[in-house]
Amino acid sequence: MAVILGIDPGSQKTGFGIIECAQGSCSYVTSGLIRLPPGALPERLRVIAESVMQLVNDYCPSELAIEQVFMAKSAGSALKLGQARGAAIVPCVTSGMAVGEYSARQIKQSVVGTGAADKRQVQHMVMTLLRLPAVPQEDAADALAAALCHAHSRSSLVNLAGATAVRRRRLR
Repeated sequence: MAVILGIDPGSQKTGFGIIECAQGSCSYVTSGLIRLPPGALPERLRVIAESVMQLVNDYCPSELAIEQVFMAKSAGSALKLGQARGAAIVPCVTSGMAVGEYSARQIKQSVVGTGAADKRQVQHMVMTLLRLPAVPQEDAADALAAALCHAHSRSSLVNLAGATAVRRRRLR
């Protein structure tokens, strides 16, 4: 069984989602937003790091799935996003968690079936796949989608490794 923490990093708000996966099936644990205070970036980064560490302590995830930096409005925005990612990754790596990084396109492709999906489509599919009673907030849905993408990638790799082992046995 794997407990996967998904993070949708941001310098204004950071989404998180936790799922539990066992035997090819994933179930919802929790999700939400880390709301960041206005003001200096270092203070916001501290809030991200402390909040993620609290999630790690409370839910004991074994793996992290996080969205990669993309070139947003400006280079400055991308740098802030990269710093927010770092603040979220460090508590996880310090706790010994494996980290999977995925582009927004990979996440959308994995969850919706197209890399060009919009936010509403991602929210709908996350709600459907995890059998949620209501549509999750955008950033929380993106974090849950990252966790689901990681779970799908992880199970594909396990299946591929198993298929290779089976093929090898037949050749001998």
